[in-house]
Amino acid sequence: MDSSAGLTFRKSSYSSTNQDCVEVAGLLNGAAVRDTQNRPLGHIEFGDTEWCALLGAIRTGHL
Repeated sequence: MDSSAGLTFRKSSYSSTNQDCVEVAGLLNGAAVRDTQNRPLGHIEFGDTEWCALLGAIRTGHL
């Protein structure tokens, strides 16, 4: 069962145009991420600190 009910996911701007995509939903204190090819498996939640660290690493080219 998909535990993402109630979340509004959008395609990540970092996703490629082919089938390799992730979707992101904003949370009160962080973000939820799921794989578009495996939506029924649910999502992973990140707290503010972890989410900001991930975005910072992506923006600076460390990932």
